[in-house]
Amino acid sequence: MSVEIKLSRSNRIYRPNELVEGKIVTKLSSSISHQGIRLNVNASVNLQVRGGSAGVIESFYGVIKPITILNKTVEVLKSGRISSGTTEIPFSFWLKDPGEKPLEKFYETYHGGDISIQYLASVDISRGYLHKSLSATVEFIIESEKENLPEKPISPEMVIFYMTQDTQRHSLLPELKSGGFRVSGKVCTLCSLSDPIEGELTIESSAVPIQSIEIHLLRLESILVGEKIATESSLIQTTQIADGDVCRGMTLPIYIILPRLLTCPSIFAGPFSIEFKVTLVITFQSEQSKVHSKSNFKTLKSWHAAESIPLELIRTK
Repeated sequence: MSVEIKLSRSNRIYRPNELVEGKIVTKLSSSISHQGIRLNVNASVNLQVRGGSAGVIESFYGVIKPITILNKTVEVLKSGRISSGTTEIPFSFWLKDPGEKPLEKFYETYHGGDISIQYLASVDISRGYLHKSLSATVEFIIESEKENLPEKPISPEMVIFYMTQDTQRHSLLPELKSGGFRVSGKVCTLCSLSDPIEGELTIESSAVPIQSIEIHLLRLESILVGEKIATESSLIQTTQIADGDVCRGMTLPIYIILPRLLTCPSIFAGPFSIEFKVTLVITFQSEQSKVHSKSNFKTLKSWHAAESIPLELIRTK
């Protein structure tokens, strides 16, 4: 015997002011009696401190108490029987009841490293003390209400950047320091979640051949722990825009598609914040780079050059 929750929308995306509809599907080898079918709808911001970002505080705080966004129970059926075979039981509920004040702001769904924002619907079919209850859970995705969103297209905000041996704060290869290099480009700093990150890059000069050019998309998650703020940066995805030595003076396009569940509108709340940035990493050819082919966004080596640019993500209509 099994039970499953099927939502009416295949993409499972809803707005806070919408009605959620679906079916509870049971597959039974024989009919069963039950003491009621209830749907529990829960949503919360889950916070945890890890990786040593909080220092001594981490020994006292591990998982921080979640911030509850939504907590409601919907009675789907009163006590009765469910027939053998496949049975579909319809249900519906409002995410935000008219006139009801929500416990917390409906933040968008987000799966991060130290912060996650989840909306879950769980069904519980109670069968009494002698039988194990049947249960199932499904996650649905929340996006911001359209009424509060800016219209597309948003005004593009581009930042122009330059990279030379003098802009790097870490030690470089001797041939890079003496011969030098110059890279220029531009990239958008305000981006709609439904649009790609766009820009361009030009290698104007370089004394050392280039091995590859990558762009790291990073998240910065900050959590208020006591009277201190614990901040941790982590990698979301890496996009390679060049492989091998690049022709000097040739403009390379930057085009990065944002992953849905791993990004959300930039958030600056009291107990936590979620920010994003892009880091351009150039790997130069050297004997060391052949051995260490992977670049670490947290630890730059002498054969790397990097530039980080803050990125604000927003949701548009």
